[in-house]
Amino acid sequence: MRLAANIAAVANLQPDYLGFIFYEKSPRLISDVSAELIKYIPSEIKTAGVFVNEDLEKVKDKVNLLKLKAVQLHGSELPEYCEALKSSFPPLEVIKAFGIDEDFDFSGLEPYLGVADYFLFDTKTKTHGGSGKTFNWSVLDRYTYNKPYFLSGGIDLEHAPAIKDIHDERLYALDINSRFEIEPGLKDAEKIKEFIKEMSTK
Repeated sequence: MRLAANIAAVANLQPDYLGFIFYEKSPRLISDVSAELIKYIPSEIKTAGVFVNEDLEKVKDKVNLLKLKAVQLHGSELPEYCEALKSSFPPLEVIKAFGIDEDFDFSGLEPYLGVADYFLFDTKTKTHGGSGKTFNWSVLDRYTYNKPYFLSGGIDLEHAPAIKDIHDERLYALDINSRFEIEPGLKDAEKIKEFIKEMSTK
């Protein structure tokens, strides 16, 4: 989310989270002016800042300035980095993202179990997400930890039936992005509304 009217339109759909990208190489980078709007989003929606290998103090500054309720870390941030954020802002949700492919070693997540509130499983790319491609969800059968996770990576309206067939209590949230866009950073509110409706039916 990066455009004022679009932020308002999607917020009206009452999603659990709204994400804002602070990664300078992303076409979805939010401007400093638009970022100020984050403060006025209804409190029941969790505002999440998305960062990639950002300087820790800069992340802290954004959390403090914009009153972010969550951070989504899409780089190679170490467990100590996550712990530093948690200790600085105890209520802050730390979501650590990992790019998944057929060879992903889930044992590498163990050091993050005590410092991340959630994991996010995305399609492995060189651009830290936003590929519009799904990964083979059956790989998650090898995920043995109890930590709840966000499912991400190319989720589209057409995936709703398959997602509803995933019977995993650890699946906490769905992270939708590029497949619900008219252009980078501009979401199709009507399509999102349709997806929410589809996911809420049995």
